[in-house]
Amino acid sequence: MTTTPDPQPPRTQRADAQRNRDRILEVARTVIGEQGTQASLRDIARRAGVGLGTLYRHFPTRDALLETLLGQRFDRLAEKAALIEDTRPPDEALTEWLREFTAGATVYRGLVTSMMATLEDEGSPLHASCLAMRTAAARLLERAQDSGHIRPDIDGTDLFALINAVGWIADQAPSIATRREHLLSLVMDGLVRHPAPARTTSPRQDAADHDQRGRRA
Repeated sequence: MTTTPDPQPPRTQRADAQRNRDRILEVARTVIGEQGTQASLRDIARRAGVGLGTLYRHFPTRDALLETLLGQRFDRLAEKAALIEDTRPPDEALTEWLREFTAGATVYRGLVTSMMATLEDEGSPLHASCLAMRTAAARLLERAQDSGHIRPDIDGTDLFALINAVGWIADQAPSIATRREHLLSLVMDGLVRHPAPARTTSPRQDAADHDQRGRRA
């Protein structure tokens, strides 16, 4: 007698589960953009057209949902940097990327602040995505420095400190969020490598002054 093997779960079940997960994330991005990180999970489930239990099966906690959203954002920013690295002039590529970074920080109000504590933790689910994003941005910065557009005494840590400050200020004071572009332009002005100050004396005079100081010594 031949034994019939146990039937495998239908592939459509896995496809439906993936669609539900994708839909939850899509709606969550919108709702969190409207309400901040404390947005109602029940409202997210309702607008996604799924039950609250389905949402919890995919994302057992609020932090799990936020981590996924922030990780996706980091991945998109890393991809964006790679895309424009060789297709835009160095200064334009860096400015465009920084503009997108700060825009996302104001859309997802409170998201970066709520998850920042986990970014330095190598065991965090966000660590790899954050590192890839920062590495990609550092390449844009180095390219702009090599071209002479950006001052050479800035590194990736300085850059992220500055642009995170812009995002944090806009996050804490919604009335300032409308001036995000202005704040970013001020940061960019500070990063630009300005020409060396014009000489006030001639090389001949400089040499004479040097000889005179030598004789006095």
